[in-house]
Amino acid sequence: MESLASYINAFNRRVEISGRVPKGISVMNPYRDYGHVLHWTDAFYKRFYSDLNPRRLILGINPGRLGAGQTGIPFTDPKRLWTYFQLGSPLELTHEASAAFVYQMIDAYGGVNEFYSRFLVSSICPLGFVQDKNGKQINYNYYDSAQLQKAVTPFIVQCMEEQLSWPIDRSVVYCLGTGKNYKFLLQLNEEHNWFHAIVPLEHPRYIMQYKSRRVEEYIQKYLRAFSAVG
Repeated sequence: MESLASYINAFNRRVEISGRVPKGISVMNPYRDYGHVLHWTDAFYKRFYSDLNPRRLILGINPGRLGAGQTGIPFTDPKRLWTYFQLGSPLELTHEASAAFVYQMIDAYGGVNEFYSRFLVSSICPLGFVQDKNGKQINYNYYDSAQLQKAVTPFIVQCMEEQLSWPIDRSVVYCLGTGKNYKFLLQLNEEHNWFHAIVPLEHPRYIMQYKSRRVEEYIQKYLRAFSAVG
């Protein structure tokens, strides 16, 4: 019998950007680059998505270098992967600020079982990017250059169409990022009519970087948004 987990895990195994990206930008594909990641993602999605109950999507921007770029699970860094799910290694607990906020919010929601029974966390662009700068790799977003955004838009549309063929509740989608990410999703939604409503929420990285003293306030804003629609 098919399950949402089987759809997701099959998607992870074949997701790949085939088009060319601008010079100096590299694609992060943890499912292809690190063989152990598929073991983690298989276990995670089988644990929480072995059913066909519809979920609502929560969409980030694209995976970050210290989070999903390492674990394959959106907004989940190695520290959270081990602490919450005993996957990975207790000796490699690297930290991502966005993941810290998201799991604090999940705890406030009622815990991982309750949260993942209702939501599927993904990204507008399911693969991430890094830029080589002064010999160091830094995170790069799909919208950070018009050239990259144009190059990956067909990939983004293809991936969204596939995800929406799964048991997904299209009545509302939650967009993490109230600026460029939200604007781009609005534009795509006007063209493709994917969702009835889009609810923008401040991105976890923005909150942790610029509003860290107000984390609890933003957690409550997330919880109100999740309960307000439907």
